[in-house]
Amino acid sequence: MNLEKIFQRLSYVYSSMDKEWHSSSKEETLKLLGTSGKGLSDETARQRLDEYGPNELVETKGTSPLKLFLQQFKEVLVIILIIAALISAGIAIVQGTLEEWFDATVIMIIVFLNAILGFVQEYKAEKTMQALKELAAPRAKVIRNGIEIEIPSRDLVPGDIIMLATGDKISSDARLLESVNLKVNEASLTGESIAIRKNAEAVLEKDVYLGEKTNMVFSGCIIEYGRGRAVVTNTGMNTALGKIAGLIQADSEQTPLQKKLKVLGKQLGIAVLLISVFIFIVGLIQKVDIVSMFLTSVSLAVAAIPEGLPAVVTISLALGLQRMVKKNAVIRRLPAVESLGSTTVICTDKTGTLTKGEMNIREIFVGETILVSGEGFEPVGEFTIDKKRINPLDNGRLKWLLNAGILCNDATLIDDNGKWRIGGDTTEGTLIVTARKAGIDEDQFIDDHPRIFEIPFDSTKKRMITINRFGEKKYAFCKGAAESVLSLCNRICMDGQVFPLNEAGRTAIKNKDSEMASRALRVLALAMREVDDDDLSEDSLEKELVFLGLVGMIDSPRTEAIEAIRISKKAGIQVKMITGDHALTAKAIAMEMGIDPRKDAPVMTGRELEEISLEELSERVKEVNVYARVAPEHKVKIVDALKHNGEIVAMTGDGVNDAPALKKADIGIAMGITGTDVSKEASEMVLVDDNFASIVSATEEGRGIYDNIKKFVSFLLSCNAGEVATMFIATLIFVDPEMLPFLLPIQILWINLVTDGLPALALGVEPTDPDVMERSPRNPDEPPVTRAMAYRIVIMGLIMAIGTLAAFWIEYSDTGNIAKARTVAFCTLVLFQLFYVFSARSERRTLFDLGISSNIKLVYAVIASVALQLMVVYLPFLNEVFRTEPIGLTEWLITIPIALSAFIINEIWKMAKRRAARAEPS
Repeated sequence: MNLEKIFQRLSYVYSSMDKEWHSSSKEETLKLLGTSGKGLSDETARQRLDEYGPNELVETKGTSPLKLFLQQFKEVLVIILIIAALISAGIAIVQGTLEEWFDATVIMIIVFLNAILGFVQEYKAEKTMQALKELAAPRAKVIRNGIEIEIPSRDLVPGDIIMLATGDKISSDARLLESVNLKVNEASLTGESIAIRKNAEAVLEKDVYLGEKTNMVFSGCIIEYGRGRAVVTNTGMNTALGKIAGLIQADSEQTPLQKKLKVLGKQLGIAVLLISVFIFIVGLIQKVDIVSMFLTSVSLAVAAIPEGLPAVVTISLALGLQRMVKKNAVIRRLPAVESLGSTTVICTDKTGTLTKGEMNIREIFVGETILVSGEGFEPVGEFTIDKKRINPLDNGRLKWLLNAGILCNDATLIDDNGKWRIGGDTTEGTLIVTARKAGIDEDQFIDDHPRIFEIPFDSTKKRMITINRFGEKKYAFCKGAAESVLSLCNRICMDGQVFPLNEAGRTAIKNKDSEMASRALRVLALAMREVDDDDLSEDSLEKELVFLGLVGMIDSPRTEAIEAIRISKKAGIQVKMITGDHALTAKAIAMEMGIDPRKDAPVMTGRELEEISLEELSERVKEVNVYARVAPEHKVKIVDALKHNGEIVAMTGDGVNDAPALKKADIGIAMGITGTDVSKEASEMVLVDDNFASIVSATEEGRGIYDNIKKFVSFLLSCNAGEVATMFIATLIFVDPEMLPFLLPIQILWINLVTDGLPALALGVEPTDPDVMERSPRNPDEPPVTRAMAYRIVIMGLIMAIGTLAAFWIEYSDTGNIAKARTVAFCTLVLFQLFYVFSARSERRTLFDLGISSNIKLVYAVIASVALQLMVVYLPFLNEVFRTEPIGLTEWLITIPIALSAFIINEIWKMAKRRAARAEPS
């Protein structure tokens, strides 16, 4: 590190410790931080990131790999098994026999193999969940190399210039350089719920309370109003929030299913323990070796108790969430995955979600209708009247309207290597695009007519006002919904002159607004008036405006969203569109999208929502699928009404005011592109591409994840039931001590390792059933094991037990060789489970429907497990370890057909159920 860097570093550290950024001037702050209004260069930013580290709080350390591995041995039964194995080894040493020594050694090896398998699964799940968490991390707008870009908040460094806007969650401590009506909620630091007004002027007093540092913004706080520009002073643990980082650590969240499975595991565990104790007592009565019987009982309990089910759910969720990310949906909270499968209603915004989000002004009404051509955000197009091209700047009223569109605007038009995009709101951006089409250089125009005051857009009033300087004069410009702007106007501009706006004129404007809206155009009105210094207040500005005209823009529907709506309806999910657009526009779009194709379909407006009671609305929402002129706060009422009817509601949103509705909904869905940090924080899911089709894809994936978890649970419990039933029945029917324990401890643990390992995990990556979106939404109160599942588990378990015992008895009756008959039984039970896993892939569809190759990982897992089993049977060393004997073709001709019976019976069962379902009257 050279001397200059050392000096800069020491300067920063000293200043950071001094914590008096608020009392420094803007120029002094920039100099001290080694930056300028153009921001840092990429190279400088990289160097500082290396020096100061990422801009993130040091969280409580996650579980270390060693601790995670050791946790695999914390279960009481595993500890007992290890102790029993050690006792067995001790006896072997004292007596000088190898048999018990082999038993103890192999049991310990299998216990360690199980622990390694569990460790790998949990470690992978933890890493995957961390990667997914980072995907949902907040982002920040910064100036780098003089260009505004968006970066992950963790990459912010001291000296970065950040842009602040309404709804942003501040990611670092920063000194304001510019402030326009900026209000910040600092409740997370000060406890004060009232937003604090900020400005960029230095606070001369050095020793002031944090809340009095009015030129500073702090990490973790929310921009409630206005906009600004600031230079980053502190990041990570050096921020004010970093000082209290230890107080905001959160525990990992368990899903409802994980909690239910934990309870189920305990209940099954008690039952298995009782059966194990019974088997142990019966073995003692029949004078079986106590150590052998004890090991057998504990091994059975270890193998049969599904203590790993909650962990398996996490793994399945993690794998499923990775697939969701590929479909542009990032889940922020795990319970949302389960809720997705139960969703009955999706309430969606229109712009950017159902539509492309690329607004294009198609026509302008300034007493006469002017058509505008062009697609997307590329500033190329023509202005025509009656198919004749015109120069828009020759029309005085149109020129003022275009000027108003530029100045009453917070968006920017960006040339990104030939690909044009909008910085900010696309509705505002299309006004810039249109002005550029008319030949106006908006950057120069804005520089020539600076903004000196503004009333930011208000979602309730549906309008925005700015004041800009024109030489010695000042003009106010207003844009917003037609009815909102028109209510402030008492004059109209016509032929370059201003006339009083009479009632006939108002009616004509309203009729034109309705006519444009009926053609699915989103309509904005623009107005203006000259002002003086006494008018710089909200009350004085919102009156006596001069009406300029209407602009009609359209946002083309997404083709994929239309298909997604069709799929949703087929899946029993209602789709309701909520928009701030005119009722006629909303209805036209809803018909085109297929949300409500009825010509007489009812449309409810925000005004009606305000006047209606919750009880009345609960009835109306059953019929109404389109809501127009709705403010974000009305969304909460809609959610309340739907939930009152027992619906599981997914709600989309992107603004600050959407946060309450997102929180209230069962699944809050924030927009990844246009969404504010506040909306993302309030949501359970973030759409990377803001596309409605991604919601439906995520819903399908959520249903698939839940299906796979159910398949895993059903398969695992069926196999465990087979093992327990086999040992229990054998203990009851065999009185010869030679035959007990029926299966040896190492054989029981081996079965658990082979069948509960790779094959069972492969079910977690089973492709989603093609018919998953043809079913009704799942009941959220459904238990993890339904009555139908329980019947299947018990029946399959009994089939496995009876088949295993039958194979043993056939071989024993023929040869009288207990070791060989036990080997046959051992192989039969393993194959039962390996064959059955192919049938467990679906509750409805047969293997013939699914095909083998659709889950090739399962095929590989079963082949690997069969190979391991053959090694245990045929390798001489392993023969001795597992007490098996090689078996011939005759034995396999007994074992394989019997082991196939569970698979065949379950496949026939599925076909019979499907045929019965078809026969039922619809």
